[in-house]
Amino acid sequence: MWTTQTLQLIEAACAEDLGAGDITAALLPGADAEVTARVVPRETGVICGLTVGPAVCAAFSGQLARPLDFAPALAGERAYQDGNAVGRDACVATLRGPRAAVLTVERTLLNFLGRMSGVATLTRQFVETARQMNPRVQVLDTRKTIPGWRELDKYAVRAGGGHNHRFGLYDAVLIKDNHLAGIPTSRLAAELTALLKRAHGKPSFVEVEVDGLEQFDEVCKVAGVDIVLLDNFTPEDMRTAVARRDARGLRGRLALEASGGVTLTTIGAIAATGVERISVGALTRSAASLDIGLDL
Repeated sequence: MWTTQTLQLIEAACAEDLGAGDITAALLPGADAEVTARVVPRETGVICGLTVGPAVCAAFSGQLARPLDFAPALAGERAYQDGNAVGRDACVATLRGPRAAVLTVERTLLNFLGRMSGVATLTRQFVETARQMNPRVQVLDTRKTIPGWRELDKYAVRAGGGHNHRFGLYDAVLIKDNHLAGIPTSRLAAELTALLKRAHGKPSFVEVEVDGLEQFDEVCKVAGVDIVLLDNFTPEDMRTAVARRDARGLRGRLALEASGGVTLTTIGAIAATGVERISVGALTRSAASLDIGLDL
């Protein structure tokens, strides 16, 4: 399920914590006695990382030469899955193995689960708040992810009900303000048209960022643009952009995406303007880890 890069990240996390060995666990009596530990959130949220747990345990198991078994716990008749809402003190998974090995993997395992669950939980809050005002709006992440963690961060956003923006610089065209620096608004449509003629391959989408309605009007003239990014627009200007787009007959062909300092306080008003997409850097930049513990 996971790419080689993510599996290498997990191996690096194992090496970072384990080093030459767990000198505390080695002191314990009954270190090889088999135990079953419970993975338990200490607060309500959205669980995420249950699909990563086996890979984390496999990395430690390989280094320790001890078996470790991680499995989601039952929630009624079905096992917990990433994206499920969880309550405080619910057992969401079990970890079985020799006592010392269980204690050795504990912190790294919980670090992965806590970070991913925190992103999923915050994403769910943004999505639910936005959809109260606009049931069809999409809440998207950005590239503001922890280096090396992008696959995991973006997976957690999906588990929380959000959508992924481009994964990297390689899969979509996103022309931002710095790309257009020095180009007067009067030349914007012509310059963008020429620029897009130089594009090769088939990017997943073409998006152009604008910082005002004058630029927006010019971008609407350019064939081949799929999305216009309304950067730091006021809700009033967003509504105007939606109306101007619709008046041009571009609804359904040109999506509008709001971005820039979006918070839980402001996302409802933004969604109500009628934009189709809202990108939120805070989903992966500002998420606090969900407090999750391991109980023996």
